[in-house]
Amino acid sequence: MTPARSGQALVTFALLLPLVLLPVAAYAVQAALLSERDALLQAAVARAAEDAAQAVDVGALRAGAGLRLDPVTAAATAKAALEGDDPHAGLRSVLVGPLTVTVSAEDRVALGFGGLLRAGAVTLRAAATARLAAGYRSPSSRLPLPCRSLSMTG
Repeated sequence: MTPARSGQALVTFALLLPLVLLPVAAYAVQAALLSERDALLQAAVARAAEDAAQAVDVGALRAGAGLRLDPVTAAATAKAALEGDDPHAGLRSVLVGPLTVTVSAEDRVALGFGGLLRAGAVTLRAAATARLAAGYRSPSSRLPLPCRSLSMTG
């Protein structure tokens, strides 16, 4: 090897490290952080939809109008549940049907490596739908009861 080529690998590595490898590592870290925030947002939206789907309109049920959701209570429940699970999320909409609730939210996440990636923030969006379903009328009488629950010890 000639003396002029003896430091060629060192110079190549010195140029590749800041230009290629560090931005790739920054992108990998940022992608992992965004994936985590997206999963948290989706879980919070799903939980808010499930909680809102439990807002039964008791007045309509007692009046014999059947099982349906109370839109005002469902929307308030969804908002409170989302704020409790993910305070950074912004509620976009709550659509309440007779038996379904659809909640959508968004979260603007600042990029930690925004200078390297030439981006300041990313908006994550999530939506979930939950449905109110009627349960059983009464417990089944066909299931055998264990003998020990019927015996009395004295």
